[in-house]
Amino acid sequence: MTVLKLHAEPLRDDWLDAYGHLNEAYYLVPFSNASWALQDHFGIGVDYFERTGGAIYTVETHLRYLKEVRAPAMLEIETMVLGSDAKRLRFAHGMTVDGVLRATFECLALHFDTRAGRTAPLPEAVQAALTEARASEPPDWAGRSVSLDKK
Repeated sequence: MTVLKLHAEPLRDDWLDAYGHLNEAYYLVPFSNASWALQDHFGIGVDYFERTGGAIYTVETHLRYLKEVRAPAMLEIETMVLGSDAKRLRFAHGMTVDGVLRATFECLALHFDTRAGRTAPLPEAVQAALTEARASEPPDWAGRSVSLDKK
């Protein structure tokens, strides 16, 4: 499985809730920052947007909270490309602290041409790089939905 280690950041005190641990809303911030790092890694980040008008738009996410995070902590994010085609990208992040998986994030995103106002194919070189980086097997938690039923 291809795992990319592209992002880590310290837990900020203003992200803590009244219980002294990472507030649920702020789990998304380091995952979003890791998504920007993923885009930069494949050459489709801010520079690409400014040059071409091409952007990666999130259309769906699934976030799982597995174990609390308390300060101080370094949030380490591992990333996997789960699949892609000309216009779509599915990827996942896992957040670890001290080697323990604390949360997971799965995302479906579209490549959008902001100048034309519609989806558009990614550059062929980017498509090839994403295909090359694709994880051989997705993690067992990927593709889940929210349900009361045990699976």
